[in-house]
Amino acid sequence: MMDEDSRYEAVRSRDGRFDGAFFFAVETTGIYCRPSCPAVTPKRRNVRFYPTAAAAQRSGFRACRRCRPDAVPGSAEWNVRADVVGRAVRLIADGVVDREGVAGLAARLGYSARQVQRQLTAELGAGPVALARAQRAHTARLLLRTTDLPVTEIAFAAGFASVRQFNDTVREVYAATPTEVRRAAPRGGARRAADGTGIPLRLAHRGPYQAAAVFDQLAREAVPGVEEVTGRPGARTYRRTLRLPYGTGTAAVAERTRAPRAGGGTRPGGWLDARLRLTDPRDLTTAVQRLRRLFDLDADPYAVDERLSADPRLAPLVGARPGLRAPGSVDPLEAAARVLLGPAGCGCLVEEYGKTLDVPDGALTRLFPEPAALAGRTDVPAPLSALAAALVDGTLRLDPGADRDEAQRELLALPGMDAAGAALIRVRALGDPDVTPPGVQAPDAWRPWRTYAVQHLHVAGEPPR
Repeated sequence: MMDEDSRYEAVRSRDGRFDGAFFFAVETTGIYCRPSCPAVTPKRRNVRFYPTAAAAQRSGFRACRRCRPDAVPGSAEWNVRADVVGRAVRLIADGVVDREGVAGLAARLGYSARQVQRQLTAELGAGPVALARAQRAHTARLLLRTTDLPVTEIAFAAGFASVRQFNDTVREVYAATPTEVRRAAPRGGARRAADGTGIPLRLAHRGPYQAAAVFDQLAREAVPGVEEVTGRPGARTYRRTLRLPYGTGTAAVAERTRAPRAGGGTRPGGWLDARLRLTDPRDLTTAVQRLRRLFDLDADPYAVDERLSADPRLAPLVGARPGLRAPGSVDPLEAAARVLLGPAGCGCLVEEYGKTLDVPDGALTRLFPEPAALAGRTDVPAPLSALAAALVDGTLRLDPGADRDEAQRELLALPGMDAAGAALIRVRALGDPDVTPPGVQAPDAWRPWRTYAVQHLHVAGEPPR
């Protein structure tokens, strides 16, 4: 935990390690920024600190046009925490409030709407509606800058209930009308997105990112028809299909990481270039968040590396691969099937039960099957059939807001599921950063990053023990 004086020192040194961990606002300008903003450092007496962009917006501050604080990676704290606030933040990021409202969010968490509102406001300075509103504003800005969709379509695609609400929010958050936001986009951006190649994205990450290790793993595990990795090492592209709440899509993510230009501060980190093709633009927010989970882009490599490098066994591995990530998944059933069947078995499953894309995209021809297509089938391996049935009837939840301990108990109750499989599903489907396989002696000093410790050992070819 940082006190306000420590936060101000981070702002004064423009320390990008804290981007997304907190935000600061300047009372004299009415603007809020990320800690690494290259603008002149404001006087301490004029600065206020906020835990989220939504909290700063709720207090009447608008986003800085230089550092784009609304576009920073999310705080890694929400991946670590298993309490109701952490679970709620993950669900809001997945678009649950936009699709199901606050009542739906509360029902998924097992709390009343009033309890969720109170807990989020107490910790984050903003309730679920304000957090979702900040996310909608960012999605709207992205669509305005990168597509030629009509403004009316963008309003509803971003999750706004009306065009008026959309216009008012964009003006409040960015101090510009939607038309002015679009005009400020780099020349040709909308034309590039309008030619059928999809919406261009920058998937931001903090700190170093070991893209080669991630793409190696994705290439080994690629499911035919659903995924492919093309190109030579260092310049590969990962492509896959997506089943989304409103429609379908395909995504392409480039291996090479890019870094921001030097701007008078410490802005470590960068982004992966990506493109999304969606049948329904309302799925943009959800698709982006699922890609972020797949590539583990909200991790905090500074905290992970500092903790693990203190261990003599892990120190040389961390030194060789700083910022190593633990890939997640875009679909919980797919994550479980990958663990239980492997890529080849998943390929057979997709061929038999996967829905064919209306417009195949090269080698991408099918979607991974829905749980209902596999539930209770006798010609599907029993553990997977039982798991799909549990997802359908709600006995098992593997969504971003699931209770991880409860999910593991339900997994272990399934026929044919062993502790090793349940642990790996917990890592891949639920993004738990603190899991070790059964039988591995993991010292307490590795907590809460045991998943990353095991990942270092695997990538280095050292068997966990």
